[in-house]
Amino acid sequence: MVNTRSQTKMVENSDLFALLAEMKKSLEKGQKEMKDRMEKGQAEMEKGQAKMKAGLEKRMEQDQAEMRKGQEEMKNQIQSHVESQVGEIKDHVNISI
Repeated sequence: MVNTRSQTKMVENSDLFALLAEMKKSLEKGQKEMKDRMEKGQAEMEKGQAKMKAGLEKRMEQDQAEMRKGQEEMKNQIQSHVESQVGEIKDHVNISI
């Protein structure tokens, strides 16, 4: 069977179209894989950020509780000192009378 030039060209073109279709399919598959990886990475990053935020919030609450405790201790020390000074002044006044 003798192929004409146009028949040969048609076969070549169909081979090229098949190759192009295969390349397109491969490219789309690669893009999907990349998109899936990016989405997975984004989800992992968001999970890590949420964990970090929870840790920071917990630490802040602990620090605030520690500060309140320190303030309460200072208040008690000041109050005790003032009461002691008032007692000494009362004693001094009573002795002077």
